[in-house]
Amino acid sequence: MIGVVGIIFAECGLLIGFFLPGDSLLFVTGLLIAQHNVIHTPLWLACLLLSIAAVAGNIVGYWIGRKAGPAIFNRPDSRFFKQEYVERAHDFFKRHGVRAIVLARFVPIVRTFITVTAGVARMTPRVYVAYSLIGGVIWATGLTVLGHQLGHVNFIKNNIEIIAIGIVVISFIPVGLELLRGRRRGRSA
Repeated sequence: MIGVVGIIFAECGLLIGFFLPGDSLLFVTGLLIAQHNVIHTPLWLACLLLSIAAVAGNIVGYWIGRKAGPAIFNRPDSRFFKQEYVERAHDFFKRHGVRAIVLARFVPIVRTFITVTAGVARMTPRVYVAYSLIGGVIWATGLTVLGHQLGHVNFIKNNIEIIAIGIVVISFIPVGLELLRGRRRGRSA
């Protein structure tokens, strides 16, 4: 459970965590808690710890953006970090305003960069924490509970290993596609 909490924290706030499969990890965690044989943490405690990790990660990401500011937006593209990710989060933030903090929870990659964007934009810390708390609890608890509830369905219960592996594999497809696009662009140039 500690590893899951660490991954959720990193994905939500540390710029290195944008490629981590947070949504599927929360869902699979709920599935495994329902099985009582892999993760022995009670559902309520898992939801509490994962929500805290998500909100704490967001707060750290916000302060990174607030302190590092424009240096993050001026950083050149690398193998994993693309300026496009920051621009996408910035556009999302401009389009949705403070609601973006809650909505971005459900958009991979944007979820990581929106926290930094809010810091760079100097969003009021109290407002940011309030929206981050709402989004973090809904996201972490909601996906974990959904996985837990579906973990009691007989078909899912009887095929838990295959389903868990399938969810993780599917969650890495967008990362793989992005890497392929990057390679193609590199070859074209």
